[in-house]
Amino acid sequence: MARIKIEGLDKLQKKLKDNVTLDDVKRVVKTNGGQLRVKMKRNAEFKKGYQTGTTKRSIDLTITDAGFTAEVKPTTEYSPYLEYGTRKMEAQPFVWPAFKEQEEKFERDMQRLVR
Repeated sequence: MARIKIEGLDKLQKKLKDNVTLDDVKRVVKTNGGQLRVKMKRNAEFKKGYQTGTTKRSIDLTITDAGFTAEVKPTTEYSPYLEYGTRKMEAQPFVWPAFKEQEEKFERDMQRLVR
């Protein structure tokens, strides 16, 4: 649903080579991905309508790109309706708030690596 784009990758790569190993970066990606999953599941408590818990249980973490990408997303086909709402149903965001909160922590963790 949402992706983080890192600008200034050349400078980051040079700094990473000087200060940290790629395993450190992979650890930060995996840790933040896991934390995002927990936050998203915590937010998936829907107060309006009928709730079975299927969307909450469907939220999963996938690590790809040799450990450099963490993807956290719900897999129910109707989860976008919950997140954004419809003309008949008010939005109950659970992905975006978790992402925004975790994005700040991810950036701090990456900055800490290159200091």
